[in-house]
Amino acid sequence: MSSNPSPAPTNREPANEERTERSMGRGARLRPSGGYRQLRSFQVATIIYDATVAFCERFVDKRSRTVDQMVQAARSGRQNIAEGSRASATSSQTELRLVNVARASLDELLLDYEDFLRQRRLPLWGKDTPAARKVRELGRGTQPMDRTDPSDPSDVFGLYAPWLNHADSACVANTLICLIHQANYLLDQQIGALERNFIHEGGYSERLAAARIADRQHRSDQAEPPDRHNPRLPCCPLCGKLMVLRTARQGKRAGSQFLGCTGYPDCKGTRPVECSDDRTDLSDRSDEKRSSQ
Repeated sequence: MSSNPSPAPTNREPANEERTERSMGRGARLRPSGGYRQLRSFQVATIIYDATVAFCERFVDKRSRTVDQMVQAARSGRQNIAEGSRASATSSQTELRLVNVARASLDELLLDYEDFLRQRRLPLWGKDTPAARKVRELGRGTQPMDRTDPSDPSDVFGLYAPWLNHADSACVANTLICLIHQANYLLDQQIGALERNFIHEGGYSERLAAARIADRQHRSDQAEPPDRHNPRLPCCPLCGKLMVLRTARQGKRAGSQFLGCTGYPDCKGTRPVECSDDRTDLSDRSDEKRSSQ
């Protein structure tokens, strides 16, 4: 059975683009991370995890391996959403992989609940049954949930408490099936958004390279502008552009001055400072030296 939740409960981190711009401006992280508690998919997955633990305690034989398998699948669905959100600062691929793992774990849990109903000859709600519609309606138009007191069971289950605390195991299992479909729908939207962002904006490595180029360009723009009317200012031996006085910041020659091309970083031509006495190209000097010999 599938669900079709309303687009009102958002499943993205608030002001994501603004956070990115602010962090870039401060020179901090290139991509925001965390904020998973505000994701609707994480909130629904939390309800599924807590309700699955309670379901297994009430309706499944504690000696059965199914208990551990169902609880671990529910936990994996929740935890991988959180881990993917935290990993987003450094790796888009890791984030996407973990969200897909969460999706697969919830699919595994979905089969467990369907098996529970089938093996006990209990009814599986159809998509358009009144009960399934009522459960889906609970998730429509609601704002993101704020679990202020995790120790309060009513705070855990929220609006779904009457269904998840029901004495009939078939009612509880079918309610959780509806919630799993809702979580899977949200994760599908989240995965699609991550894929589009990766295509259009690139991953962490691409953004890091772009930021490095921008920083180099900024340093180049802050360099002392060349005086084109100065006849003693040499030209770059590689591209012919004017050169400016620079200071080496690292390496064996750190602190020493040299002439660098104004076209840097596209052109990496350099000359020693003594070459500023004339505009003769180095190749011309080599020809004069050979002719004198």
